[in-house]
Amino acid sequence: MTGEGSILPVRRIVTPKDLEIFKESKSKDQIFGFIKALNEAVIGQPNDAQHESTPVIDSVAEALQTIAGIIKKHPASDDKASRFGKPEFHDFYDEVKQVAPGLVRAIPGMPESYVDEVSTYLIESWGNRTRIDYGSGHELNFIAFLLCLRELELITPDNYKAVVLKLFLGYLKAIRKVQTMYWLEPAGSHGVWGLDDYHFLPFMFGSAQLSTHKHLRPVSIHDTDILDMYADKYMYLSCIKFINSVKTASLRWHSPLLDDISGVKKWSKVNEGMIKMYDVEVLNKLPIIQHFMFGSLIPAPEGVSDPPKAGEEAPHVHNNWGDCCGIKLPSAIAASKMQHSNELRPIPFD
Repeated sequence: MTGEGSILPVRRIVTPKDLEIFKESKSKDQIFGFIKALNEAVIGQPNDAQHESTPVIDSVAEALQTIAGIIKKHPASDDKASRFGKPEFHDFYDEVKQVAPGLVRAIPGMPESYVDEVSTYLIESWGNRTRIDYGSGHELNFIAFLLCLRELELITPDNYKAVVLKLFLGYLKAIRKVQTMYWLEPAGSHGVWGLDDYHFLPFMFGSAQLSTHKHLRPVSIHDTDILDMYADKYMYLSCIKFINSVKTASLRWHSPLLDDISGVKKWSKVNEGMIKMYDVEVLNKLPIIQHFMFGSLIPAPEGVSDPPKAGEEAPHVHNNWGDCCGIKLPSAIAASKMQHSNELRPIPFD
């Protein structure tokens, strides 16, 4: 316990039976409902759309800038002997863990008794310290951090557009710097047939942004001039441009799912598909959800495994050889930088 009514988040989904309980739980509805509401808030809204901020939104944005500044304090070495993660990530992660409670405490209206609970999600948003990797489960931790603020009524539905366009977008920019500096490995084996080595939600929110655009169509992702012109305005196009910067050949070879999606006629249909896919590929997959933590603000479903004893961790299921953390996967960013030390350049996909 971190305070009256507060519980330090721990893992509780450790068996297939736990996952089945979670799928039908209020906790899943709480998480997925929040994500869908954020998605709804940015339909037709480019990154630079007008939105009202609040002291809470501004405080979290400043916290993200502080964390981004920590990257500069711990630059990675120039050693290019390995395509795997850089050990300097440990120093970055440790400082984030050190400063996170203070950043959360500084959020206007934050109850002191919930600081440790909320901080846990913020810390785990930046990747895994041991494996030096990052995936959609870490991205989900940042959503959980924002959801905690909603549950504490520090943000409201009226703020959701700002939450996506200022906070989630700020987080995306910062975590891309982390991925690039420390060569974070993809967490899992979905790189080739998934959307992205690291992310899912920018594609969901980004397709919502584009769903009312009069001219741009899903096939536009193959036009480099359009990517150059609009990447700063739409998350989806920004992600495609980033992928193109570290992988060569066509999307058909290194990102076949994205290539297939580009054949859909309307962005609104892409967005509908993204919502369904997130449910199936993220929230309903044990290799991802077994890492999710439950506290008091996002409570564990009744009937799942008991919390671990003090000083112990919940059991870990290593199933589906590449879906979790059993197999290390090299970073495409690392491969790119091994050839060009000053900037990201395309490399042959291998």
